[in-house]
Amino acid sequence: MIKPIGLLALAVLPLFAQEGEISAERIREHTKFLSLDLLEGRGVGQRGGQLATEYIATQFALAGAKPAGDDGTWFQKVPLVGIETQPDSQLSAAVWGKSAEFQWLDEFVGVSQTQQAQTRFEGEAIFVGHGITAPEFNWDDFKGVDVAGKVLVLFTNEPPSDDPKFFEGRALTYYGRWVYKYEEALRRGARGAIIIHTTPTAGYSWEVVRNSWGRETPEVKLAAGAKALSFQGWMTREAGEKLLALAGKSVDDLLAASNQRAFKPIPLGIQIRGKMTSKIRELDTRNVAAMVAGSDPQLKDEVVVYSAHWDHLGIGTPVAGDSIYNGAIDNGTGCAILLEMARAWAALPQKPKRSALFLAVTAEEGGLKGSAYYATHPLVPAAKTAIDLNYDALYPWGRAKDVVITGAERTTVWPLAQQIAARLRLAIAPDATPEQGHYFRSDHFSFAHAGIPAFSIGHATEFAGKPEGFGLKAYEEFNSKHYHQPSDEFHPDWDFTALQQAAEYGFLLGRDIANQEKLPDWRPGDQFHR
Repeated sequence: MIKPIGLLALAVLPLFAQEGEISAERIREHTKFLSLDLLEGRGVGQRGGQLATEYIATQFALAGAKPAGDDGTWFQKVPLVGIETQPDSQLSAAVWGKSAEFQWLDEFVGVSQTQQAQTRFEGEAIFVGHGITAPEFNWDDFKGVDVAGKVLVLFTNEPPSDDPKFFEGRALTYYGRWVYKYEEALRRGARGAIIIHTTPTAGYSWEVVRNSWGRETPEVKLAAGAKALSFQGWMTREAGEKLLALAGKSVDDLLAASNQRAFKPIPLGIQIRGKMTSKIRELDTRNVAAMVAGSDPQLKDEVVVYSAHWDHLGIGTPVAGDSIYNGAIDNGTGCAILLEMARAWAALPQKPKRSALFLAVTAEEGGLKGSAYYATHPLVPAAKTAIDLNYDALYPWGRAKDVVITGAERTTVWPLAQQIAARLRLAIAPDATPEQGHYFRSDHFSFAHAGIPAFSIGHATEFAGKPEGFGLKAYEEFNSKHYHQPSDEFHPDWDFTALQQAAEYGFLLGRDIANQEKLPDWRPGDQFHR
């Protein structure tokens, strides 16, 4: 049985003993409920998603928070369109009498951004390496070549390097994210863009790609006259070999070429054709927002934001007979922490000077859509938002010895973040897998993109009583076997102590930020500086 107050919690006993400690058991029970089969994987625009948001709003109300959404409600409506590519969609390639056809899900996945029921496209294939133009690193994969109307073939990720001054060394930058690749393709007028998947370049298996892209995806509704890619998607390494063989190339050869600064785009001489059949519907989805008002008459109009995404993948392709993608860890855990922190904050007899906004966002799994919408339509102006502290997929494997707060070092909050970690006797661990670009893969990035200091308070890498390296090994096992799979389910024997610690850490950090005289900022020169 997990005790609500452990040894590390004694370091903050004056706070939590007087005002109601943060409870591992309450975090457990919220996680358990949010990952029940009853909620059908918390799909966006689905019954399970509606149930999840009603539950979260109800818990906020019981906690003593106040509604902070549209028109005095708990909800901020997020206008999205659901695009579900149908199995009869086609993708093929041909050159000089030779051709290849690719099978949906087994060899390719993707979506037409035109938001039309049927989109046909054809274009010359051109290989553009990693598809990056980064003047600050003296890197240009396009070298002035006009790719308008063409179908780009490329890899995700970025040129590898151990030089911390070149694409930040091992750490993935935004240039390496697949989102950037498609944005750049659209900016350059391409007709489509196809990423050849490899597990090393993507950082995850084809099953993760297929499960994420082989279902309905949420997209912001296109404005009238807006440009869009006819196709953006992925193909397996094996399908990539089949495609490139038509041009006498191979995946390994082109991957090696793409890692060279002298790389120039390679016309493949191949015509790629596609017919994308899509089921289109407007999604009824929403962010859930709750506020606990600050105590200072002037500063209470400013907020510290705590965020977590409530959505997961809903009902999808069965695996071992199970079609419900419960998302217990991803992100039942983060939402559970959010609810418990709202309760603890509202229970404070003396509130901090600034207010606290607790935000459960939609459509993270579809590309951070809910948080991105909030960042451009904030309930509290960005200039009055101190920071976003985000929680996403924490691991209930015992008592943490450390905490991961990648991105905190970019901000003026860093000294305070170090002080609170020391107070709680937690080491600050570096990102164990910086090459996977986690900083750009969770909802805090939407706030950072808008200039607001933001980072996630992440999972531990070392656990008390466990052998050294246990956390990383367990993470790798979860990532390979359960991430975005139906097997991400609640387990009764999970130990939620580490989640309690992460909540305590974020609570104290947010409280102190809420009481500071000045708003936090990015460190001068950082790419997100206000």
